Amino acid sequence: MNEKYQPDGNLNTQLNILAIDSSDQILSVALAAGNGIWHSEIDAGHRHSEFLMECVNWLCCSAGFKALDLNMVACMKGPGSFTGLRIGFSAAKGLAMALGIPLIAVPTLDCLAYPLSHWPGIVLPVIDAKKGCFFCSFYRGGKRISDDMDASAETIIKEIIKSRLSDEEPVILTGQGAELLFSELSKQLKPESILIDFSFRRGRAQELLKMIKYGIIDSEDCTNSAPVYLRKSDAELSRNRKQADQI
Repeated sequence: MNEKYQPDGNLNTQLNILAIDSSDQILSVALAAGNGIWHSEIDAGHRHSEFLMECVNWLCCSAGFKALDLNMVACMKGPGSFTGLRIGFSAAKGLAMALGIPLIAVPTLDCLAYPLSHWPGIVLPVIDAKKGCFFCSFYRGGKRISDDMDASAETIIKEIIKSRLSDEEPVILTGQGAELLFSELSKQLKPESILIDFSFRRGRAQELLKMIKYGIIDSEDCTNSAPVYLRKSDAELSRNRKQADQI
């Protein structure tokens, strides 16, 4: 879906920013230019490389905007899909280096949790990490209260019990892995205290823009950085097994 939004009155309209979220199956790209925000979102699955630059070009054309006028580009730092993160980070880095502008990489789970900063309980952003595990972290009152985790549902249940201020403290799941984790949590925890964000399955490029414009995140240039992975890719694991077998 492609939509044009008008920014909130408090947003800084001086910066022209391109934001990319390719950390999961939903590809989300947003452009802040002048006094408008343009957004494109596609259920790309594993085809981000086919659609990303097409989305960027569409947004620029829709805004009557030239990429040369960008002041900053932003993307997800990780965790997330290995392929998706690499594609988004590579595209953002290429634009930043070609245009001589800063690249801001935002931790994925921080961005997923940001819209629920005022939730009266625990916010649990979730990405399906496959193999029965999830990438997640815990937040309360807009602040992180755990490190990023690559954990099974059982481990997450133990962390919820340990982190709750009471047995009734509500937990809200968000992110594209929320529905799958909910089905596991509701088997052992009171289902009425576990909820799912109604907009859990969407990209967060617009949140990236807001976090930068409102100064929510550190704006350190990440042009020379790389995505953050919580585990090795299947290719790396396979290569390590082959090397071990040869020893």
